[in-house]
Amino acid sequence: MALRTNPTERQRRLGAELRRLREQAGLTLHEAGALIDMGRVHLTHVEGGRTAIPSDRLRRLCEGYGCTSVPFIEALVSLAEDKGKGWWSGYKGTMPAAVLDLAELESRAVGLRSYESLFIPGIFQSEDYTRAIFRVSDMVTNPSEIDRAVEFRMLRQAALTTEDPPTVHTVIHEAALHMRFGSSAVTRKQLLRLVELAELPHVTIQILPFTADGLPMVKTPFNLIASHGGILETIQLDHASQSMFLHDPDSVAQYRRHFDRLRGVALPPVDTSPSAVRHDVRDSLGLIQHILYGHY
Repeated sequence: MALRTNPTERQRRLGAELRRLREQAGLTLHEAGALIDMGRVHLTHVEGGRTAIPSDRLRRLCEGYGCTSVPFIEALVSLAEDKGKGWWSGYKGTMPAAVLDLAELESRAVGLRSYESLFIPGIFQSEDYTRAIFRVSDMVTNPSEIDRAVEFRMLRQAALTTEDPPTVHTVIHEAALHMRFGSSAVTRKQLLRLVELAELPHVTIQILPFTADGLPMVKTPFNLIASHGGILETIQLDHASQSMFLHDPDSVAQYRRHFDRLRGVALPPVDTSPSAVRHDVRDSLGLIQHILYGHY
């Protein structure tokens, strides 16, 4: 079988987890390959996500590494057996690979936690707001590309309304509420949509005000995506030129702490229920409404 030249994030993740287990067991590639009658070079390609590994050999390898967590092993087997097919498959070759990876991750997620500083998170964006962003973006340059990018982002939002949707918790900096993309009507509609989505039982939205004290030094927006019952977590970072995915334990722990601190200093979540109305407490809904009716 030919080697993969551009492994997906799922395929790279499986290889990285196997390499981590091997290194924890203190085995060389040659010693590890001998456990399942696999050559050193072949196992190198497995760890690089460049070739597949059958489920039975994967289980034997985990056993040989001394891994005893059945849920974790089954999560790895799921990664190996997953064909990676979904609605995003039709966009292969026309959308960046990192965007396809993000859509696949979101579709398999049981939990999504995120922080955004200048934009409303993509999974919450209205179509007009998204279109206005792409019109001034360097990522797409002509009307057909803009249409495709907008369509793709709208389809990502289906993850919010599946029969078993992930829990979603996002912290949005107040700056994002003031940033205008398109007309004032577009921004107003977007802010109203934010409040509407916060009414979903599995969605929590907090606003981080300019006046927040004790902010962690987080310079880059991020998504913390939990899958396979929360056993596997992936960090997706948005940089100006590309997205980056991290899943090593230290990075995951670091961004968990970042998120916990951000939500701790953010305003209480948007809550539109009558029982939540308190005029003596500053909250996320109140700040959104202040901006909404004061500027739009």
